[in-house]
Amino acid sequence: MKKITYIKYLLAIIGLSLVISGFRWLISSEPWLLDQVANEERLGITFQELFSIKGNETLGDYLKQIYRFLGMYVLGIGLFVMSFSKNKILEIKVLRVRILMVLGILLFSNIVLAYIWIPSSHFIFLMWGAIGLYLFCLYNHFKM
Repeated sequence: MKKITYIKYLLAIIGLSLVISGFRWLISSEPWLLDQVANEERLGITFQELFSIKGNETLGDYLKQIYRFLGMYVLGIGLFVMSFSKNKILEIKVLRVRILMVLGILLFSNIVLAYIWIPSSHFIFLMWGAIGLYLFCLYNHFKM
């Protein structure tokens, strides 16, 4: 039972960090600036230069829309993870395995994509923290 408690709290922390990240993208007036250095490096141009180009007057609104959707989905995934981090649910082995499998796929694919597309992003540190918590969840799962 103690192993379930560890898994529960670790999943809740991962879920909470996703909720906070998603919420930040939802409420920020310029959400693309939350990772400005990595985004500008990827674009090869500063946002100031990008927005000053003729024809890009509505680009800010478009980016805000895209980031709002990203924020909504990240927040939603965080809420799902938190809602499934309950003892009664995690005691059911098949559910625990599926939760850990899907979360693992998401976390590891995100870190790979981050290193490919935005290697200078400060969000990579947050991702590694979540992967560390996830690996401790796996450790406790296998010890059960």
